[in-house]
Amino acid sequence: MPVSPLFTDFYELTMAQGYLRHGHNPDVVFDMFFRRHPFSGGYTIFAGLADLLADLEGLRFSDDDLAYLEEDGSFDREFLTYLRDFRFSGDLFAFREGSLVHPGEPLIRVHAPLIEAQLIESLVLNVINFQSLIATKAARVYAASRYGKILEFGMRRAQGYDGALRASKAAYLGGAAGTSNTLAGKEFAIPVSGTMAHSWVMSFDSEAEAFRRYAELYPDAAILLIDTYDTLGSGLPNAIEVGRELQKRGKRLGVRLDSGDLAYLSKQVRSGLDHAGLEDAIIAVSGDLNEQIIAQLIDEGSPIDLWGVGTQLATGHPDASLTGVYKLAARRQADGFSPSMKVSDNPAKMTNPGIKQVYRLFDGNGSPLRDMIALINEETPRGEITLYHPTIHYKHRVTSDYDRVEEQLQPVMQEGRICSPAQPLQAQREWVISQLKSLDESFLRIINPHEYKISLSRELRDLKFRMIDEAGSR
Repeated sequence: MPVSPLFTDFYELTMAQGYLRHGHNPDVVFDMFFRRHPFSGGYTIFAGLADLLADLEGLRFSDDDLAYLEEDGSFDREFLTYLRDFRFSGDLFAFREGSLVHPGEPLIRVHAPLIEAQLIESLVLNVINFQSLIATKAARVYAASRYGKILEFGMRRAQGYDGALRASKAAYLGGAAGTSNTLAGKEFAIPVSGTMAHSWVMSFDSEAEAFRRYAELYPDAAILLIDTYDTLGSGLPNAIEVGRELQKRGKRLGVRLDSGDLAYLSKQVRSGLDHAGLEDAIIAVSGDLNEQIIAQLIDEGSPIDLWGVGTQLATGHPDASLTGVYKLAARRQADGFSPSMKVSDNPAKMTNPGIKQVYRLFDGNGSPLRDMIALINEETPRGEITLYHPTIHYKHRVTSDYDRVEEQLQPVMQEGRICSPAQPLQAQREWVISQLKSLDESFLRIINPHEYKISLSRELRDLKFRMIDEAGSR
């Protein structure tokens, strides 16, 4: 469904009218970046780019949109006429969707007339912040399971209809193997999965009958929920009985635990299944899981084959959002583009000025070592590179200990048209997984991960601190 340009903060429209009225609409460059990793983690997954590009390409003010703005009374006829013909005509450069990204580096670089760049700010941040948050949560859960099978079960507690759909998509990108969200399965070609709820078991006269009826109907996907009444006393014995019947038909049993001490119960269930000759039966667990719980269960040797993760995955718990921002980096003047910079008493909130590229240094095994932000007029770094700290003027290091360097910001939209079609979601997911597996384990730690270093080139460092000094002198 096309998104309306009214999906923006009201002040974007009031500023846009002011720019138009004063004839102030220079070409500008905005950077979208974020300030810190969510979940106190060591990486973030860049997600939502394909959706954003599709939204931008189709951005139009409808007659109803314009009628609403006219009725509001804040906007004059000239501005409403401008909006009637509005199309986004800018260029975008971005990381590849699914990239592992880090604070402070531009994920998206927007080149457009000021009014256009301003009107899309809220859309850019909404799409990228949410999907990147959920994709990152999914990647953390997936890595904690030691790359086991994760299913996303969170739609009923997600943030609304669209939130549930986008969460399912982002979770799959981040490593989930499937979703319970049937519409997401249809829209995004994500594998769908689901078995039974406690109500199925409770609706029959006996637990054994409920299990048998389900297995008769779905012999190839019979994962039986065994904790409705007494997990070990009745659920497991009844499941074993049905499992033996399935085994005679060449089918495999599955059981699911949704409550209780999952470490203890999974071991007892595994022992019972094996003793009954059902060594190939799988054990699934669910019940308010997150990466910390999964990692603990893995460390305790819990024999779990499938993880159903719901609320904490689809809502990005405990972080409410990614800390993404959208800041002016340059604007065109008579003699070309002039760098722009936000200066703050808080060094972490100062932005990096100018039109920039991000370079990633890799070792010989293809593992990323560090990133460097440079101005686009600089040569691609090679040989011995001097890397400068982004906030401490004098701090730097020299390195030649890398195998190759790659530019990260690539053209994805030119003159308002998508120029780099998105890969299929399955291919994006596989690429995310390959990156996670190539990353040093110190960055994957759930608690106190190693900090991935982001540095500046010398030219960018000099420009930034010169502009800080000039702002101070004013």
